[in-house]
Amino acid sequence: MGRRAKVERNTKETAIIAELDLDGTGEGDISTGIGFFDHMLQGFARHGFFDLKVRIDGDLRVDGHHSVEDCGIVLGQAIREAVGDKKGMKRFGQCILPMDETLVLCAIDMGGRPWLNFDAKFTAERVGYLDTELIHEFFYAISYSAGMNLHIKVLDGQNNHHIIEAMFKAFARALDEATTVDARIEDVLSTKGTL
Repeated sequence: MGRRAKVERNTKETAIIAELDLDGTGEGDISTGIGFFDHMLQGFARHGFFDLKVRIDGDLRVDGHHSVEDCGIVLGQAIREAVGDKKGMKRFGQCILPMDETLVLCAIDMGGRPWLNFDAKFTAERVGYLDTELIHEFFYAISYSAGMNLHIKVLDGQNNHHIIEAMFKAFARALDEATTVDARIEDVLSTKGTL
């Protein structure tokens, strides 16, 4: 069966279906209604070697907030469901990712306690049709619905497109490492015996 999840969420603001395979090959099939957000989720799938399908029908006539935030909620739930009991999982993952002038750090603990530490400043209100302030909302929603410590820090960078793209790629690589199964870990990686 593998480490897969399918999550649906329907509200008066959005209808979302997400399918995630943590042990995929990096295939993304994304349609959110926001072109730049599609591009970011494609990069997340590719660089994390996740197979990811996302369909969003959102109230974009209002703005992109509900679509992006709710996508974070659904993707976080899919991650939580796909990792299952976390037995054998490395739990921690980190990446420092360069993209041209930009350098972004991402570190994850899949220990079950949600927290987001997000250190980034944007100089543009939008990249394409994606409001830059929604990047924080997306990662906040993921961290809380997945139950992960998520630290994202921009160490250097000027171009807002590069900064956001580096965040998604660094997150993908850190999550891939954290969710990797290691044969040396017989149960869960915790002295408490549970996560």
